Amino acid sequence: MISDLAEPYAMLNIVCLAGGVGGAKLAAGLAQIVAPERLTVIVNTGDDFQHLGLTICPDLDTVKYTLGGVANPETGWGRVGESWITIEETARLGGPAWFNLGELDLATHLVRSQLLADGQSLTAVTRHLCNHLGIQTKILPMSDQPAPTMIATDKELLPFQIWFVKERWQPAVREVCLPADVRATPQVMRVLEQAHIVIIAPSNPFVSIDPILHAYPIREMIMDLPRAVVAVSPIIGGKAVKGPAAKMMAELGMGVTSESVAHYYGELIDGYVYDQQDEGQCKNLDCATLMCDTLMTDGIRRTRIAREILQFALSIAK
Repeated sequence: MISDLAEPYAMLNIVCLAGGVGGAKLAAGLAQIVAPERLTVIVNTGDDFQHLGLTICPDLDTVKYTLGGVANPETGWGRVGESWITIEETARLGGPAWFNLGELDLATHLVRSQLLADGQSLTAVTRHLCNHLGIQTKILPMSDQPAPTMIATDKELLPFQIWFVKERWQPAVREVCLPADVRATPQVMRVLEQAHIVIIAPSNPFVSIDPILHAYPIREMIMDLPRAVVAVSPIIGGKAVKGPAAKMMAELGMGVTSESVAHYYGELIDGYVYDQQDEGQCKNLDCATLMCDTLMTDGIRRTRIAREILQFALSIAK
């Protein structure tokens, strides 16, 4: 189901900043009501890494698999209907098996790595993979450059995937370190120049959204150009729906609340969407607010929430 011209946002260009499961779910909801030529999802690549000689792009793949209808709903990552023969044999042969790669998922990484080795950009490779999954919505990596996120703990500086997967995000976070001189792609800048509404998905602010905003000049363009910038809280009832956001907030000295996330985004946003479980919490923000049920447990809820967010964004548009 795609929005028709009767919808007030039908002729507007919508951009969603996303990373991981929460971002993928909202992007999928938006894709149900916004025409493909009007919607772009800009995805975090700060958690990309090399593993077993392959280029792995976890957030890009989570968004791509979700919009392509092949995501594994039980794990929140990888493909539905996976098998694990290759990774099990990798472990038996003494190889690194801490990052699970199923056979279907492995095919993505093989094709991506080969196309990159042939000289194609990550943007072009992502478009190739989306085309073969029948995805019409434009999915763009934030940058074609490597932009590895690092996690500073009490003991050491860890690559993001080592901290997140191998260490199961247990070492306390003291700082999230983003690389210097990362630039957005021309495709990303072109989309932002034409954007009417930017939605910051309910993804981890520190390791999913900040790497996107850090790629120059994405933050600056979002501050200047769109008619409305709306962020959606990843915190519900003092907890993250999935992942380490709440734990990171506590370790970084922030209150684990929806309001804290809004303050973190600060003047970047014109509007903020938070869950009804946090009623009364966001009354004193310096931006417009919308309280609703933000838990996206199925496709119907994703679409409903996406529509409510767009209607809210329109109501506060400059």
